[in-house]
Amino acid sequence: MNGLPVVVVGAGPVGLAAAAHLLERGVRPLVLEAGSRAGAAVARWNHVRLFSAWPELVDPAARRLLEPTGWRVPEGRPTGAEWVSGYLEPLARALADHVRYDARVVGVARRGRDRVVDAGRGSEPLTVHLAGERVEARAVVDASGTWGSPNPLGGDGLPALGESAAADRIAYRVPDPVVERRRYAGRRIAVAGSGHSALTALVALAGLVEQHPGTHVTWLLRRGAVGSAFGGGEADELPARGALGLRARAAVRAGHVEVVTGFRTAAVERAADGLVLVSQDGRRLDPVAEVVALTGFRPDLSWLSEVRLDLDPVLQAPGALAPLIDPNAHSCGTVPPHGAAELRQPEPGVYLVGMKSYGRAPTFLALTGYEQVRSVVAEIAGDRAAAARVELTLPETGVCGGSGVFDAEPGPGVGADAAAGGCCGGPGVAEPTLSTPTARP
Repeated sequence: MNGLPVVVVGAGPVGLAAAAHLLERGVRPLVLEAGSRAGAAVARWNHVRLFSAWPELVDPAARRLLEPTGWRVPEGRPTGAEWVSGYLEPLARALADHVRYDARVVGVARRGRDRVVDAGRGSEPLTVHLAGERVEARAVVDASGTWGSPNPLGGDGLPALGESAAADRIAYRVPDPVVERRRYAGRRIAVAGSGHSALTALVALAGLVEQHPGTHVTWLLRRGAVGSAFGGGEADELPARGALGLRARAAVRAGHVEVVTGFRTAAVERAADGLVLVSQDGRRLDPVAEVVALTGFRPDLSWLSEVRLDLDPVLQAPGALAPLIDPNAHSCGTVPPHGAAELRQPEPGVYLVGMKSYGRAPTFLALTGYEQVRSVVAEIAGDRAAAARVELTLPETGVCGGSGVFDAEPGPGVGADAAAGGCCGGPGVAEPTLSTPTARP
């Protein structure tokens, strides 16, 4: 099967990095991207600034491919739009015909065999199915991410009653306060979630509270207390990530954000003046005009149903990787180096990489994905020693399941009282003084 390509699903940062490593080792890649451009998912949050600086966002093999063209690593921390235009699109152009767009993968299988058949699984090629087309591959590297599968607002992992019917007033992405000002300014908004995407939304919407009287933001937390939701503050080795938590906490303390804890949404009811959210314990919020549900993402495994996978029953991550990334025990910096050994699946030649490899865990950084694909590609190319040699040092502390704030610098009054603890297992931040929740029995 050496004459067949290695199919990489997804032309995001990790998928394109995988293709660059394959080319460098003389292996033909074929990147299949469902969107119409490189970094299509990143472009959807183009207004958000990343926590990491440019050097941490560029894969080494990609850099070696780009630098002969005159490309150089930019300075500072990019927004999503700048990451796409300044790196992902040039990288895709350098990969040329190895990248195909508007190519949505709908299934992967072993040629002539469903998942039940044992014979030939190591000798027959994989088949990658698109609409009206089938591509044979020596290996499949799934770097499709989780962006297309946001978790629902419902507190039990399924859509709340009435959630689908109210979809026109529920957003599952970080809002852009400039482009979407009319949607949110001067209105009552509920933000659900405890990760960095939720904090980013709170900071952005708190700005509207200052600029537009009548804007009211309620932060819904499923947990019983705010606890460590604000992250590591000044102890965070990614300063922008720490600053985000500090700004969110400052917004709460200033009264720009009202906090309701222990609220697990069970139902969404339409009312004359908006949506009424009902908790599983029967509490009902005052009506809100808009809901921003930022409760995380999950992997879409439906199109991998005919290949044999070993996935953790809780995180839906590769079984060997899950204990290393469990958010109940690990933050970004405590995730140990890992590569092909943890990512390979029982189906020969199939690997889950990037954000999808983390399943429902939010603690992923681009650096992790780049080291993953370096190791995986080495194994595909037959270099077992390089595949086994995984080295990665990640910045501590805090959950990494979101992007940074819009403004690169902390706001006034932020930074003096940062917490020392991380997101998982360490000391929590000091509890802010909260306003009385707008909820009634």
